[in-house]
Amino acid sequence: MRARAARRRAMAGVPEELLSGAKNYLDMTWPDAEADRKLEGILLRGMAYLDHRAGMALDYGDEGTARALLLDYARYAQAGALQDFGADFAAELLGLHITGEVVQHDEADGLL
Repeated sequence: MRARAARRRAMAGVPEELLSGAKNYLDMTWPDAEADRKLEGILLRGMAYLDHRAGMALDYGDEGTARALLLDYARYAQAGALQDFGADFAAELLGLHITGEVVQHDEADGLL
């Protein structure tokens, strides 16, 4: 199920508002189509990573933990420090995982 959601998201691409927000967060103020494509790939990989860690598809459209982690994932990827992301954000990633488990449990019990 998760793999299917990730494939659908990848085929749909990154919403323009999210790409624009990521560019603003990363201070990418110049127009560059190649940099946009690279950033879109980073964001898609980041969404797949975070969705996997949470155990469910997350909503990156609203300001919140998922979006903040995605933007930080992009920052680390741009800086060539992605190997440090998991350790530096271990508490936040654990929180995502726990939230995902609770949501899945509530869905299975018909509470959501």
